[in-house]
Amino acid sequence: MKIYSVLDKEFAPYGKVLDGYDTTCLLKALEDTTPLPEGVAYVPSVASLESTCLFGQLQNNAYGGMPIQLGYCNGHNTKLNCLEYHRDSELNIGLYDFILLVAKMDDIIDGKLDTSKVMAFRAKAGQVVEVYATTLHYAPCSAEKGAGFKVVIVLPKGTNTDKPDIAPVNEEDKWLRACNKWLLAHKDAAEAADGAYVGLTGENIDIAELI
Repeated sequence: MKIYSVLDKEFAPYGKVLDGYDTTCLLKALEDTTPLPEGVAYVPSVASLESTCLFGQLQNNAYGGMPIQLGYCNGHNTKLNCLEYHRDSELNIGLYDFILLVAKMDDIIDGKLDTSKVMAFRAKAGQVVEVYATTLHYAPCSAEKGAGFKVVIVLPKGTNTDKPDIAPVNEEDKWLRACNKWLLAHKDAAEAADGAYVGLTGENIDIAELI
């Protein structure tokens, strides 16, 4: 597997880098007020991030005025484990460099996605990386051996909170894992053991030897 940059043309089907944002205040809050665990921790909405000077600009410029939330995904990780998607774009902003493992929704065939379709992209610290709604993604990966990551996750308000109580009317409904979160797990992932839909076939990708 080759690790591309989010600035390479290969990233264009998956997302883009948004220019013009000064992320200094947001990254300082991320550094000062959020932990760096040995595993992976995700919190959808964090007051210390949402009270920064950048919140209003991201809400009004990047999301056109839609209500948003700023949370974080921090820790240490080199594995794919799962892929998820939302009905809208997600923004990722890292305190350090990080790597995204991504695939496209149209790679899902009969409810399954072969992990050979997954690509890897490195983002630089401070870049505002938009991941399109049609792009499957999950927890960031470390960009250097032994290093951790701290990444701000920007999404429409309510995303990744409690799953609505629905009666499935189609196959995709069975993949709903939380509010505005559809997830395909690998059979070897902890999420599969916790009842998540197993939709990833092939290798559970680990980039530990590539970084």
